[in-house]
Amino acid sequence: MTGNNTRHGIALMCATTLVFALQDGVSRYLAENYNTIMVVMLRYWFFALFVIAYSATRAGGVRAAARTSQPGLQILRGVLLAAEICVMVLGFVLLGLVESHAVFACYPLLVAALSGPILGEHVGWRRWVAIATGFIGVLIILRPGLKVFQPEALVPLLAAFMFALYGLLTRFAARRDTAQTSFFWTGVAGAAAITLVGPFYWEPMVGMDWAWMAALCVFGASGHFLLIRALEVAEASAIQPFAYFQLVFASMIGVSVFGEALDPVTMAGAALIIGAGIFTLLRSRKSGPAPATGTTAPAKARSASGPAR
Repeated sequence: MTGNNTRHGIALMCATTLVFALQDGVSRYLAENYNTIMVVMLRYWFFALFVIAYSATRAGGVRAAARTSQPGLQILRGVLLAAEICVMVLGFVLLGLVESHAVFACYPLLVAALSGPILGEHVGWRRWVAIATGFIGVLIILRPGLKVFQPEALVPLLAAFMFALYGLLTRFAARRDTAQTSFFWTGVAGAAAITLVGPFYWEPMVGMDWAWMAALCVFGASGHFLLIRALEVAEASAIQPFAYFQLVFASMIGVSVFGEALDPVTMAGAALIIGAGIFTLLRSRKSGPAPATGTTAPAKARSASGPAR
């Protein structure tokens, strides 16, 4: 049942970003010690079970959730998100949580920029200014020409592009499929795709790390459930800006657990990106439905899930 309790929705979205930040921290730890594809595969197996179990509780059950007239598009979405998660987790290992999330925060701006050529939507000059401002923030973080540029810095930017494309494909799919159907195919298609390659990268996991793997799966399922609840009780456009709290929580974990540094220049760039992103979301709210952030929740809205990863 949907509602319009914005305060409750904001609280749930903040809780969602905290859980997803914890998920990212555990992902970084495991990917530093095991192959990234194997870690994501195990996580996706649990996610697929969660999606199937959740769909079974909805009207029509699993059969209704799986029914689609565009299976190719739905499979492409699921495969793209699984690949994006692998790229982003690799970014955590190469750059850390702080810098990866700071760069990744530009994905709503990429959604806005690409919505014109891909979906034929109108993007006004104010949004183009916001998009340009956000990418100035990205350049501030990457600082090409001002330091020894590391190609690894482009990894989270690639993940942001992939996640934005996934979001646009989700909006395109929503023209003919329900959000519940897209949610189902996101989990099942992604799990099937990564299982085709994941076993080739299998590595023995020590006892305590299986506990961390279990925690990663629980964080993933819990985060998606919280995101679903947030979108059920409040409008997506009202709670979307609070998805940026994931950067705050991830930075706290990166500094306190992994010993990362809060570079003032990186934070300044991130502030520009977040400011431009929130402006873009507010403009979208005034002119029409908020741009999809590519959330995998069964409602149109990341993430989350920029948080929904």
